[in-house]
Amino acid sequence: MPTTFRFTAPARLWWALHLLAIFAVAGCASPPPVETQAPAVPTVATKPPLAVSDEVEHNQKFARWVAEFSTSARAAGIDEATLQIAFGDVRFLPRVIELDRAQPEFTRTVWDYLDSALSTQRIARGQDKLLLLRPEVDAIAAHYGVPTEVLVAIWGMESNYGSFVGDIPTIDALATLGFEGRREQWARDQLLAALKILQSGDIGRAQMLGSWAGAMGQTQFLPSNFLAYAVDADGDGRRDIWGSVADVMASTANFLARSGWQADQPWGLEVRLPPGFDFARADAGVRQPASLWAKEGVQSMDGAPLPALEDASILLPAGARGPAFLVGPNFRAILRYNNSTSYALAVGLLAQQLAGGPAVQTAWPRDLQALTSSQVMALQTALNARGFDSGTPDGTIGPATRRGVRQYQRSLSLPADGYPTLDLLHRLQ
Repeated sequence: MPTTFRFTAPARLWWALHLLAIFAVAGCASPPPVETQAPAVPTVATKPPLAVSDEVEHNQKFARWVAEFSTSARAAGIDEATLQIAFGDVRFLPRVIELDRAQPEFTRTVWDYLDSALSTQRIARGQDKLLLLRPEVDAIAAHYGVPTEVLVAIWGMESNYGSFVGDIPTIDALATLGFEGRREQWARDQLLAALKILQSGDIGRAQMLGSWAGAMGQTQFLPSNFLAYAVDADGDGRRDIWGSVADVMASTANFLARSGWQADQPWGLEVRLPPGFDFARADAGVRQPASLWAKEGVQSMDGAPLPALEDASILLPAGARGPAFLVGPNFRAILRYNNSTSYALAVGLLAQQLAGGPAVQTAWPRDLQALTSSQVMALQTALNARGFDSGTPDGTIGPATRRGVRQYQRSLSLPADGYPTLDLLHRLQ
C-alpha cells in the first residue's frame, strides 16, 4: 500500500490552480524566464540545413534505429500499445544534440553560482511555499527522516518551486541521444525506463516533459531514478512528479533516504580553521568524527560545539582564502542527487536560510577569476609535464587535478589547498 499524505482543502485548491499553471507553462513555446541554477549552455552555431536527399536518408536511419530499439524493448516486456504511443510520432531533435555536444568554455566560480542559487527572490519564494505547504510536507519529511527545508531547497533548485519543469518531450530527447550514439547505451537504458513509466500509466506521453538530457518533473528525475525512487504519496494510483506536490516531495525524500541520508544530522556547517591548519587535509577522502576535528581546533562560527558527525570532512570550495565547511554523510547524499559540489552546497545553504539560519559569513575571494576550460587543460598539461600527475588533460577539474595542484603547491611551499588559480597557471607556464 502506498503511503498517503492528505492535503488540507486550501492546499488542494491551491494545488489544483497551481497544476493548471504548470501545464500551461510547460506547453508554452517560450517559457518564462526563471532563476538560473547552473551555467548557461553557450549558443552553438546552427549547421546549414541538410539537402533534401540527406534529410531523407537521415530520417530513414533514425526510423531504423527506433525500429531496432522497439524490438529490444518488446523483449524487455514493453507492449505494442506503449510502443505505438511512444514512437508513433517520435521526432529527432537536432537541438538536443547541439546541447549535448556543447562544452562550456567559460566556467563559474562557486560564489557566482551561489549568488544566483541563493538569490533573495529564491529564498523569499521558498519561504512562501513553506508557509503554504508546511503541514503536508512536514508529514512527508518526518516519514522519511529528511528535513522539510532540504526537500523544498531541492525543489527550488531544480524547477524554481515547480514553475518550470522543462518543455522537451522525454521520449524524443532520449531517442535522439540514443540514435546519435555518443552515449548510446546510457540513452537506451533511460529510454527503456521511460517506456516502462508510460506502460505503468504514471504519466501520458504528452505530459512526460523535461530537460534535453531526459531529466523529468519538478525535481528532475532521470527515468531510471523515477522507477527506483518515485512514490505515489497522494494515493491516486500514479507516481506524478510533474503535477503532485505530495509525490514530488515524497519521491525526493525517498531518493535521499535511500542514498544514505542520516536523520537528525545536519548536512554540514561553516567552520573556522585553526592557525597553521594543513590545507591538504581539506579533502573529501579525509574523514573523521567531528570530535577529532574539534580537537584539532576546528570551531563553529558561533562557538557552539560541533554537531556529532561521525564521518566528516573539511570542504574548501574556494581554496584557502574562502569559507570552510565541515560536511558529513548528508552532504554526500545530496551529491548522489547531483554530483556537483556547488550544487550540494547550494542546497544545504538554501535549506539553512529557509529555516532562518545564517548565510555564509566568511568573505569569498571575489578577486580570483574562474579558469576557462582551455586554461584548465593547459594547467593539467603543464602539471603533467612537470611530473605532478593530474590525469588526462580534459579541461575539467576533478580529484586528480586537485591532487596534482596540491603536489605543485607543496613544491613551492604554498598552502596546499588544491585550488587552481590563474596565478598558479602563470607560474607553471
